[in-house]
Parts: sequence; C-alpha cells; structure tokens
Amino acid sequence: MQDSLHKVFSRSITKGQLGVTYPSERTETYGGAPMPHDADSALAAPHLGPVAIRIADDAALKAILADPGLAIGEMYMQGRLVVEEGTIYDFISLMKRNGAMRALPARTILTHLRRSITGSVRKRAGISAARRNIAHHYDLDERLFRLFLDTDMNYSCAYFEHDDQSLEDAQTAKQRLIAGKLLSKPGGTAFDLGCGWGSMALYLTEVAGLKTTGISISEEQVRVGQARVADKGLQERCEIRLQDYRKATGTYDHVTSIGVLEHIGLPQMDAYFGKVAELLDKQGTALIHSMFRTKPATYSQPFGEKYIFPGGYIPALSEVLPAIERAGLLVKDVEILPLHYAQTCRIWRERFLANREAVLELYDEAFVRMWEIYLAASEASFRHDRIHVGHLLLARHQDRIPIRRGWLEPELDRLRRAEAARR
Repeated sequence: MQDSLHKVFSRSITKGQLGVTYPSERTETYGGAPMPHDADSALAAPHLGPVAIRIADDAALKAILADPGLAIGEMYMQGRLVVEEGTIYDFISLMKRNGAMRALPARTILTHLRRSITGSVRKRAGISAARRNIAHHYDLDERLFRLFLDTDMNYSCAYFEHDDQSLEDAQTAKQRLIAGKLLSKPGGTAFDLGCGWGSMALYLTEVAGLKTTGISISEEQVRVGQARVADKGLQERCEIRLQDYRKATGTYDHVTSIGVLEHIGLPQMDAYFGKVAELLDKQGTALIHSMFRTKPATYSQPFGEKYIFPGGYIPALSEVLPAIERAGLLVKDVEILPLHYAQTCRIWRERFLANREAVLELYDEAFVRMWEIYLAASEASFRHDRIHVGHLLLARHQDRIPIRRGWLEPELDRLRRAEAARR
C-alpha cells in the first residue's frame, strides 16, 4: 500500500514540496519545484511553502487509497493523518494544484463509480428530511457561528470591493449589491427565502426601507433572527418565521434567496423556482445568490455530504436554468463572483482557528478538526476547482430591468447614503 501511494505522489507532485512519513516510518519527499504565486492580490491563492504529513497506520493508508474524498477528512478528524509542516489547508491546496487526486489508482475509480450510482444527488427530500438536513448544520450552538462570522452573522460569500476590505465591510457590500440589483423602492415588500439569522432581511428592512418576511427551517436561526428583530424594535416591519418554502404564500415586490439553492437538491428545482415565481409580483425582481459548478456532478463531495451538509448539492447553471424557464421566470442578469468565496472562507478559517479554545469549550477535538478541514477544503475548492458563486437576477416582466448598463451604481449610491444615515 505504501508503494501505491508513493507512486501516486511521485507521478503527480511536480509543483511545491510534499514530505510524507508512512506508517513504517519510511519518509519520502516529493516535488521540490517552487510553487508559483498566482497573482499579487489578497484574493489570489497565498504562497505555499513545504508541506509534510504523517500517516499513522496501515488502515488509514488503505482508506486514503480507496476513498480519498472521504478518508482524508476522516483520518484528519481522528488524528491519523497529521500535518507536521504547514496546515491542512496547505496540504489540500498542494494536492489540488498538482491534480494529485487524478493520479490515484484503480480502487479509487471503483469507489467513484459506485458513488456515482448510489449518490444522493437525485434523491427527493421531503419537508421532514429537509428539516433534518438543515438542523444537522444550522442548529448547532449559536456561539460557534459568532466565533468566526462577521458581527452581522452573514453565512455566505462576501463581496470584496478591494483587497484589504474587512469581512464586516465586505459582507455589507454583498448585502448592498443584492439589494441594489432588486431596484426596490422604500415601502415595498420583500421575501427572504432561507433567511439564516436574519441578516439580509434586516438590511432590506433597515436600509432599503422594505417590509420584509424571512423564513428558515432551522429552529436556531429563527430563534436568533426573531430576537434580533425584537432587539431593534422592528416587529411591525420585519417578520422571521419557521417555515418550509414550499408552504409559503403571498405576493411580494421582491424575493431574495442567499445560499439556499445548494440545499434544495436537483429533484426540488422545479418546486423551488415555481415557488419563487408564485411569490413574486408581476412587476417584481428576485435575486438568487448561490454556489454553482461548471458542469453537473453525479454526487456531492462525500466528506461534506456525510459530516457537514447532508443532502446538499452545488448545481450547475445548466441544471438550474431549465427550472427557471419552466417556472415562467426571465433571467435578466447573471454575475459570476470568482474567488470572493475563497477569501471569505480564508477569513472564516483564520477566525475559527484563532478561537480554537473557545470552540473546544462547546465541542470536542474531533469536531474542531472536522470544521477546520471543512473550512480549509472549501477555501481550496473555490481557489482551485471549477466552482464559484453567482447571482441570478430574475423577473416576470420583460421590461423590469433597464435596457442599458449603468443602472446599478445609482442604486448602490442610494443604499450607501441610507447606510450612513442609519449609523
């Protein structure tokens, strides 16, 4: 088994340097060529120095060879894959930059084929299953999320207007960008489908001047969101409630949905966009903020599926657009936000690790390692894989959006003035 992994690393590691100590105490060094720095930008991949790992036992080695997408995370959680130089992010990034996963042996291919057949991508999730899946992640202790998110508790990709922007400012810029694309007017109504802890709903209420309804199926998120609304005295203009989107009713001038599409699942795409169309006024606008991949996949990333986001799937635009068309919605604008989520995850990971002892007061060592590799793998994936965040601006009426570019900046300026007046 050691020879098998040795061959993989010997063939694939050509950029950067990887040291591996095997269970037999045999130590090998692979690569050695300098790792190029992608660009002179905070949003680009950071420079990587040498990385060294130790694989503790033969069973861990066997698991990694058979199913690296799952086993690398599990072995790191269990302390059986130890990073002795660099970080787990550095190791994952080095592997991705070298395409090392593509050099793995036949047994890995068999695992891929089996998972392609049995994967959960095309399984339908009813309301009860959706609630269980969401509760697994979002009903964790509120204090955990406050340790690494911005003060407004935005748990989605920020928008960095410049390289040295703080996370707090970049998350406000994301909210402003979304609100600006709605072309809203004070006094209108908005529906935030999957509202998290209420951040976007509160922005639409306080800054954009809308009467807003937000829904979530996470009991913890709704509890926190309702408390935030009450603390601000906005109960007459902002409502956060526990509800599945499929049960929502009413008509609104605007619909927003941030980081929700990844949890819907392919079989529910028609139901999801059908509900967006049903909730949206004929003269309204909807903004969908989601991760997207560049082509369909046969299964979700296995470690994330098992431990982080059960039932989740990042769709391709080719899997989403037909459902939008069937719902009778018009795509008025598409914007791709490359690397913004990589930088967001990087800051989250740095804050999470800076608060490691506080996390250990809430959860055990295995949990801390699980979340560290989740955040590290997320950052590395957005830097090196073909996934990104995108905005889909939707409407039901052909002339809802101005026919020439340039309409967005005046809206952003209006919202900036409203933000300043709120301070």
